[in-house]
Amino acid sequence: MSTNKKTATSLSFLAALTTALLMSACATQSPTASQPVISVAMNQTMQSKISPDIAISMLKEGNQRFVSGNMLKRDLPAQVKATGHDGQFPFASIVSCIDSRSDPALVFDQGIGDLFIARVAGNIVNEDILGSLEYAAKVVGSKTIVILGHSHCGAVKGACDNANLGNLTQLVAKIMPAVKATPDIHGSDRSSQNHHFVEAVSEMNVKMTVKAVTEKSAVLKEMADKGQIKIVGAMLDVETGKIEFY
Repeated sequence: MSTNKKTATSLSFLAALTTALLMSACATQSPTASQPVISVAMNQTMQSKISPDIAISMLKEGNQRFVSGNMLKRDLPAQVKATGHDGQFPFASIVSCIDSRSDPALVFDQGIGDLFIARVAGNIVNEDILGSLEYAAKVVGSKTIVILGHSHCGAVKGACDNANLGNLTQLVAKIMPAVKATPDIHGSDRSSQNHHFVEAVSEMNVKMTVKAVTEKSAVLKEMADKGQIKIVGAMLDVETGKIEFY
């Protein structure tokens, strides 16, 4: 087995172990199902044992559960009570689009208190979102930042078509650099009518946003350089629910 495969297997095991610890910490048995119900939330002790790589592995495994329809059973009111009383210690921060099909907590199969989530059309970052991510990582201890794009993105289509509509005009302008950086694909049509071009722009937008996080935040760059956090990109296929990281 190659070193990369061994590492991936090890991370998968550790992520599964973390999930198992979360489930066993305070789980109740449903009278109608054999799967335990998770009634506790992520706490500081659990969060402290999660590395950036394990955090990413936990998200990947959560998405696999979502796609397979084998999502964990959670007592959400109990998790609300736990986080309300003891505080929040999310292990990951997600910047996603507002698209109704891309809710991070659902597609990553996570519960109350597991994720910090910032949502804006086109999954871009600005000073407010960067400040939020700095708080999440530096103050609360979140271990990874995921910029989550998705297929069939309306904001990206708007940028491709140079949409002009109120405040939306300024928002899509922030995606235009990704449009300009994306080469022609499947012909010279660079509008929203070219599905392949739109998907390529969406991926480029994610990659450029990942880069922008460390370029525009000295706090997050320092943490990333020290290995305290990882900043990665991912794409959600809204037709299948599957997420690919890169």
